[in-house]
Parts: sequence; structure tokens; C-alpha cells
Amino acid sequence: MDSYDEQGENPEPQPGPPAHPARGIAGLSLPYQVVAAVALAVVGLLAVGHVAMVFLHVAPDNTVSKEYGEEVGAWVFPEFEQNWKLFAPNPLQQNIAVEVRAEVDRADGSRGTTDWISLTAEDAAAIRGNLFPSHVDQNELRRGWDFYVDSHDEKARPNGLRGQLSERYIRRIVMLRLESHDLGGPVERVQLRSVTRSVAPPPWSEEKIDTKAGYRVFPWWTVTSEDLPEGVRNEGAGNDGAGNDGAGNDGAGNDGRTEAHG
Repeated sequence: MDSYDEQGENPEPQPGPPAHPARGIAGLSLPYQVVAAVALAVVGLLAVGHVAMVFLHVAPDNTVSKEYGEEVGAWVFPEFEQNWKLFAPNPLQQNIAVEVRAEVDRADGSRGTTDWISLTAEDAAAIRGNLFPSHVDQNELRRGWDFYVDSHDEKARPNGLRGQLSERYIRRIVMLRLESHDLGGPVERVQLRSVTRSVAPPPWSEEKIDTKAGYRVFPWWTVTSEDLPEGVRNEGAGNDGAGNDGAGNDGAGNDGRTEAHG
């Protein structure tokens, strides 16, 4: 029904609140909306592309950066040059194993040499499948070996006091590990070598990498009482007979001999 005021007249309808004009892109006419949308898409693509180029520039070498290295360099230099790396140091691209063999005095009076024993493989076996691996299994040998190699020259000569300290440290680690092996007698001398293998590329990569093992053999060391950690008796009769890898490849360096430092 129609409503009337006190005078019996039909009143005029009250105006509503004023409509607010549209803001942003929605406030533009259709042609300008299209232009603005295209411009935003171009800026977004440039931003994503720029971030991707800078990421490839600062990231360690990988299949993509090697394939498009020139394009990445052309985009980054000189305006966007970065003097930092995403990972420092770069992730290892090689597997390095530390192996030892020992010269022992047998019960019959003869002297024999054991096969190469992979200490790194023993650590890996202790870590694999372990939800709470030991810090010793993860880092003791690895960090000790890095310390030793970094403080010696190419001829395995120590560089000052740090080199001598690293020798004593790595000898103690070796003798501690050999204590659990049944070697047939006390250890008179030990020899170390590193086995380096490049990590194979993924199946989808066309990169060709030689994964053949490379050996670096170090001189023999004569074992003294100073090389025995607490609890190590050096009797050559461990709790198990496992650990020999049967490699038998002694490489070079048998004529070298490094006496223990005091």
C-alpha cells in the first residue's frame, strides 16, 4: 500500500547514501584496465625471472647453471653482480673415504699386513637407519681427516705445529678404531689412504662425470705408546673380525715412513 504524510500527500522518496566511485584498476575504463593488467603481468614475470637469474648466479654449480651460464652472466653482470654465495662452502660433489691398513706382529713371530679397512664405511653403517646417530660417527673421522689434509702439503709433510697436532689426532682415531678388529697381533705400523669418487649425475642429466676411484696413499707411521688413546691396549684381538674390505690395492708410498712426534 502507498503511504501518505499527515496532509494526505504521497511524500517524495528519500535519497540513499551517495555511491562511492570505484578505486584502483576497477575504476578505470575497460581499455585502461586491459593495459594495467598487461603491465602488471609483465612486471611480475620480470621480477620472477630476475630472482631466478640471481639464484642461479649465487647457487653452487648445477646442471641448469652450467647449461645457461652465459645467459645468466649476461643478465647479472655488471648491474646485478653478487659477491656472495648461497652456500659456503659449496656442497661436496665427491665422496671421500678414509681407509687404513696395519702391519702386525703375529703370534708365530712373523709380521703381516692387513687388507685395507674402510673407516668411513664403518661410520656410514653406524649412521644409516639410525634415528639418533652419534656425533662421533658423523663427525670425528671426517673432521679429523679434513684437519690432517689441510695442514699437510702434497708430499704429506706437516705445516708447522698444526700439522704435527693433526697427525697425533688422526693416529689416535685410527688406533681407537682398530681396537675393535681382530688383526692377529699388536699393530707396529699403520698406513692411511683416501679414496675419492665423484658423485654420479642424476639419471635425467646429460652431464658426463668420471666416477672412477682416485687414491692418495700416505706414508707408513710407526705406532708408539703416545698414539694409543685411553683404554686401547693394542693387542690386535678385537671383539669382531669384521671391517676388512678386501681391496688389497696398496697403491704407492710403501717406501715412506713417518716417525711419531713427541
